[in-house]
Amino acid sequence: MKRLKLPLDGACRCGRVKIRVSAPPLITMACHCTGCQRMSASAYSLSAAIPAEGFAVIAGEPVVAGSSPHIGHHFCPDCMTWMFTRMPGLDFFVNVRPTMLNDVAWYSPFVETYTSEKLAWATVPAVHSYTKFPEMSEMEPLIAAYAASVA
Repeated sequence: MKRLKLPLDGACRCGRVKIRVSAPPLITMACHCTGCQRMSASAYSLSAAIPAEGFAVIAGEPVVAGSSPHIGHHFCPDCMTWMFTRMPGLDFFVNVRPTMLNDVAWYSPFVETYTSEKLAWATVPAVHSYTKFPEMSEMEPLIAAYAASVA
């Protein structure tokens, strides 16, 4: 896996909304829940939890949308690409869809969630798997383990 080089820019499919990541992720994940399957039109969604101060929208104005707008899923208003999520109450990070970034060769999911809903054939190289989401008490050790794995 290639090392992450910062800053890293990206954009939605049509290019109208542009983002910049200037801090390494706290952790990377793949979510197999049926909601993510439907929103991503795939077997799972990928995310990189970027510290809030290391993330910026540098062009365009994303909109909050989706079946649960209170969750904070942000989309391009033109091509409707799901770009990132800002979860209320968890303001210290932004869940960025890494495939929005111009370079994704560094990315691999460290944790997979909602394996209870995953498609039988869907596999990812995650080191840690959870039938739902990890408990909050498990997140700090997972973040430390991820940091050690990419050091």
